[in-house]
Amino acid sequence: MEQRINFYQKGPGATKVLFGLSMYLAKSSVEQSLLRLINVRVSQINGCVFCLNADTAELRAHGETEQRLYLLNAWREAPFYTDRERAALAWAEAVTNVREGHVPDEVYEEVSQQFSEEELIDLTLAVTTVNTYNRMNISFRTPVTDSKPWEKTVAVK
Repeated sequence: MEQRINFYQKGPGATKVLFGLSMYLAKSSVEQSLLRLINVRVSQINGCVFCLNADTAELRAHGETEQRLYLLNAWREAPFYTDRERAALAWAEAVTNVREGHVPDEVYEEVSQQFSEEELIDLTLAVTTVNTYNRMNISFRTPVTDSKPWEKTVAVK
């Protein structure tokens, strides 16, 4: 497929807003390794090849194991994720797949046992942010170019 628009270059205002959200999340009290894992899971759900390529490369660069990456789409059955990660993954899936105007109460109860209110707000912002990146990249057919695509994006000014 041919790229429609390089929104990183042609949409500097939108890119600046998205990068601003990412910069805020980089300072979140939610551990970065978990936020990166959430990025990959949400991108799997949405089928964003650009984001999957970028986020799995970033996770590997920060020491994530291949086994956990390969089994992420089956995290419920795999024994390699902590209770906190499981709660965050369930929350990320529920927020991404929100239907009928709500996230199930049982998912909220589970995640609220693992995260403070501030962390839960940041976790939800992380899920909605990666969903936005996914939708932008899918809509404009951002191509996969290499294993470190974030290095080629336009710097925030």
